[in-house]
Amino acid sequence: MKVKAILRAISLVTAGIISVSALTACSGSTSSSSGSSSASESESSSNGVLRVGMECAYAPFNWTQVSPEVSNGDTAVEIYGGGGYAYGYDVMVAKKLADELGMGLEIHKVEWDSIGISMDSGEYDCIIAGMGRTSERMLSYSFTEPYYYRSNCIVVKKGSDIENITGLSQLAGKNVTATTQLGTGWVPLLNQIPDVQLGANYETTAEVFMALSNGTADVAVIDIPTAESALLTNTDLKIIVLDDNDTFEGDEEMTNVCIATRKDDTALRDKLQTAMETVGLDRDTMNKMMEEAISVQPAAN
Repeated sequence: MKVKAILRAISLVTAGIISVSALTACSGSTSSSSGSSSASESESSSNGVLRVGMECAYAPFNWTQVSPEVSNGDTAVEIYGGGGYAYGYDVMVAKKLADELGMGLEIHKVEWDSIGISMDSGEYDCIIAGMGRTSERMLSYSFTEPYYYRSNCIVVKKGSDIENITGLSQLAGKNVTATTQLGTGWVPLLNQIPDVQLGANYETTAEVFMALSNGTADVAVIDIPTAESALLTNTDLKIIVLDDNDTFEGDEEMTNVCIATRKDDTALRDKLQTAMETVGLDRDTMNKMMEEAISVQPAAN
C-alpha cells in the first residue's frame, strides 16, 4: 500500500510539472505572437500615414488657424501634438496626395531653421513647405518635381523714394537696407542689390514684412504669392516685379517649389511624384489652388 501511495504521489507531481510546462509554453507562444502582431501593426501604421513637416507660419503656403473650418468648405488638418489646425496651399496638396495614396495625414509644425534636421531625425518623412529646390539642398535631400512654380519680387514701403522702380539697377546709390527670410535661397540674392546695406534676416516672413512697415528695412526679397498674401493686411507695402532684363541672376532655383524627402528615401519620393502626376498638378491647377489659398487665409496670417 505504501509503495502504491508513493507511486501515485510521484505520478501526480509529474503530471503537475507537465501541466505547468505546457501552460508556460503556451504563455511563451502567446507572448511571442503578440510581439509579432504589435511589430506588424506598428509597421503598418507607419506606412499608412503621410507624415509631413512644415512651418504652419508661411502663408499662403501654410499657416495655423484656431478651428478646422475653412471658408471654401474644406477642412484644415489638426496639427500633430496639438496647437491648432494647419491649412494653406501646402496642406491642400498634402491632402490630395495622401488621399491618392490611401494614407492618413499628419502635419508636424516645425521651425524653419530645423525643418531638415527634424526630418532626418525621423519626426516626419517629407517636407511640403514652400521649399525651393536649390543645388545646395539637393546635396542633402531628395526632391520631387515642382508642385508649384513661383515668381520672385521685391517688396517696399508705399510712399518711399523707391516705390516706383522697375529694375534692380535703379537702386544704385540708394544704400537701401535689404532683408529676407533666414535659411532661404533669397539670402544670396541680397548681395546683388547695388550699394546694399545688409539688414537682419528673420525666422518668419511675417517678421520680414514687419521690418518693412516699421522702417527697419527698405527692401525685402520674397516670392509673389507670399507678398500678395502679406499685402492683404499690410496695406502700407507695395510689390515690385522687376523687369526681366534688370533683375536678379540665379534666382531660378527658388521658383521650383518641391517636396523633399530624406536623401536615401527615394521610394517615398517616387511614390509622391507618381501621386502628383495622377492627381493632375499641372500649372493651371497649381495657380488656381494658390489663388484659392490666398483668398481663404485668416486675417491673422
